[in-house]
Amino acid sequence: MLVGPSPAQVDDDFTVTDDADRGTDCAPLDAVVATRAVRPTGLREYGGVVACDVEPPSACSRVLDVDRHPVAKWVNLAVKAALVAAFAVAIGLSPDTVEGKAMGFRAPLFLAPVVIVPIVARVRRWDPYPHTADALLAAPFLIDTLGNVFGVYDEFARTDDVLHAINWVLLVGAFHAFRFRNVHDRRDAVLLGYGFGAIAIVWWEIMEWAVSEDGFGGAGALSLTYGDTIGDLLLSSTGGLIGSLIAVRWLGPRRGSVL
Repeated sequence: MLVGPSPAQVDDDFTVTDDADRGTDCAPLDAVVATRAVRPTGLREYGGVVACDVEPPSACSRVLDVDRHPVAKWVNLAVKAALVAAFAVAIGLSPDTVEGKAMGFRAPLFLAPVVIVPIVARVRRWDPYPHTADALLAAPFLIDTLGNVFGVYDEFARTDDVLHAINWVLLVGAFHAFRFRNVHDRRDAVLLGYGFGAIAIVWWEIMEWAVSEDGFGGAGALSLTYGDTIGDLLLSSTGGLIGSLIAVRWLGPRRGSVL
C-alpha cells in the first residue's frame, strides 16, 4: 500500500506545512485572490487599500506618501471648511463686494468638489484618502471666493491676472495628484497636465461669457473684453504648465525610476 507524506514531512522539492503552523494571520488563497485587483499601472488593491506594486518600490508616486501624512488631512479639512464659510458669508450676508459677481451661480459649481470627491472616494474605497488632490481642487475656488468677499478684485486691478495664474497651478496640481495615485509613469505627464489646464480655461471663459451675457445669478460686473479673455487664456495656460512641472516633480514617481 502506498502511503503519502505526512503534513510535516519535507520533500526534496517542496515543504508541506501543517495548517496549524501557518498562523492566524494567513488568509485562504481563494480569499486573497477574490479581494485583490491587479492594475496594469502598478497598483494592487487589497480590500480597498491601495498599494504600489512597481519594481523597484522607489518608483511609486510620491503623492501616496503625501496623502498618508496627517498634515495633509488637516490642511484638506481646513481648505474645505473655509470654502463653505466663505460662501455662507457671501450669500447669507451679501456684502457690497460680491454685488454683481454671480455668487449664487458660483456656489454649486465651487462647492461641488466638497461633496463629490468624498463620495467617489467612499464608493471606490480609496485608501489612503486623496487629501492632496481634494485640497488642491478646492483651493482655487476658495481663493477666488475670498478675493470677492474681501473686495480684493476691486481694490487691486491686477488681482484677476495674478489669480488666474496661481489658481491654474493648483488646479493642474490636483489633476496630477489624482492621476499619480493610479499611474506611476512620468512619460508625457507634463504635456497632459498642460493640456488639461488649457481645456479648463477655455471652458471657464465660455462660462464667464455666458453668465455675463445672460446676467444669470446676478452677474453684471464681470467687465469682460476681448483683451481680458485673451490675457486670461495666456495666464492660466502658463500657470497650468508651471503647475504641471511642479506636480510631476513633487507628486509623481521619483526621478529616474519610471521615465
